[in-house]
Amino acid sequence: MGDFKGLTPSAAGRYVDKVVAWRREIHRRPELSQHEERTAALVAEVLSGLGLEVRRGVGGHGVVGLLRGKTGGRTVALRADMDALPLKEETGLPYASEVEGVMHACGHDTHTAMLLGVACALADSREALNGNVKFLFQPAEELNPTGGAPGMIAEGALEDPHVDALFALHVWPRYETGTVALKPGPQMGASDRLFLTVHGRSAHGSAPDQGVDAIMIASQVVCGLQSIVSRSISPLDSAVVTVGTIRGGWRYNVIPDCVEMEGTVRTLREETQALMPELITRTASGIAASLGGSCDVKYVKGYPPMVNDPAMFELASEAVRGAMGPESLVVVEQPELGAEDFAFFARERPAVMGWLGCRPKGARPEDTAVLHNTRFCPDEGCFPFGVSFLASCALGFLNRAEL
Repeated sequence: MGDFKGLTPSAAGRYVDKVVAWRREIHRRPELSQHEERTAALVAEVLSGLGLEVRRGVGGHGVVGLLRGKTGGRTVALRADMDALPLKEETGLPYASEVEGVMHACGHDTHTAMLLGVACALADSREALNGNVKFLFQPAEELNPTGGAPGMIAEGALEDPHVDALFALHVWPRYETGTVALKPGPQMGASDRLFLTVHGRSAHGSAPDQGVDAIMIASQVVCGLQSIVSRSISPLDSAVVTVGTIRGGWRYNVIPDCVEMEGTVRTLREETQALMPELITRTASGIAASLGGSCDVKYVKGYPPMVNDPAMFELASEAVRGAMGPESLVVVEQPELGAEDFAFFARERPAVMGWLGCRPKGARPEDTAVLHNTRFCPDEGCFPFGVSFLASCALGFLNRAEL
C-alpha cells in the first residue's frame, strides 16, 4: 500500500557499516550451540549502549532487549539466532573462522548482526514508536531436537511485557539479493530424530541358515520405511523418512547380530507428525519379526512445522512492497522440509519468517553454496534489505491497531 511507513533499504544503509563489522567479528569467532558466551556478550553490550533494557542468560545464553516506545501500547518481537555449526570453513574469506572445526555456515552471524542494526534504527526513532519492540537473540537453534527457543519461552521471553506478534528472517541463497520470499501457512517442516536397533543372531557368513542376518533385516527395514510415505500418508500431504547412518558388522565373513541406524523424519503438518512414531514402529518391528529378528525404535520428537500466520504474512508482504518496492517481494508456493526452531515461537504467537535473498546479483543458483556448506558465503549486499524488512514489519504491526 502506498501509505505504508517503514524503513527503506536506503535509510537502513546508514547502519550497514556497523552491521558488516559485527557480522565479521561474529563470523571470525563462531560458537556452537550452548556455547554462545562471546556472541551474547557482544549483543548485550550493543543493546545496553542503545539504552535498551537488557536481560542476559535467558534460556541458556539468550539475550532479550526491550525498547519501550514513548506511547506504550502493544509489543512486537524480532528474533535472531546466534549459534554456529561444527564444520571446517573453506571460504577463504579474510574474516574466516579462527576456531578450528566451527563455522557460521547457516548465516546466524548475519541474522544477529542485522537485528543489531534494526535495534540501532528503531532506537533512533523510539520517540515515534507506537508500542514496544523486543529483540530476541536466541541460542542453540541448531541443537535439534531440543532447540533454543523453548528455553527462552519457558524463561519468560514472550512476557513482561506480553509479546503480541513475532517476526524473523533467514538468509536464503536460492533467492537473489534485494528480494524477500514469504509464504502463507506451512513454510518449513517438522524435524524429528529416529533411532533404530535391529537384533538378529550371529553366524558364519557361509552358513546364513544358522543365524538371523541383522544387516539383511536392516536393509529391508530401510526400504520398508519408504512405504509409509507412499502408502500411509496422503499424496496431497508431505513427509520424508531418511536413514542417514547405518552401523553394523565387524568382519567380512561374519553375519552380525546387531545393526544400529539413525535418521530424520520431516513433515509439514502437526497431525502428520503425530502419526509417524506409530507407523514407523509398526513397520520396522513387523519387518524384523517376519525375518526372525526384532527392531527397537526410539522416536524423538523435535521441531514442529514452521507455520506463518495469515495476517502476519499479509503485513510482512505489505512491509516489503511498501519499504522496498513490489519487485522485491517473492511469494513462495511450495514449502521446504528443512526445519527451524522459530516454529516454537510461532506456535505461541502470530508470527512470520521471511527468507532473505542473499545470492549475489548475476550469480547462478547452481554456482552458489547452499546453507550448511563449508563454502557458504551470503552476499553482504543483502544487509540493508534485512534491516529494512525486520524494522518495517515491527513498525507496520505497531501502527496497525486492527491487527
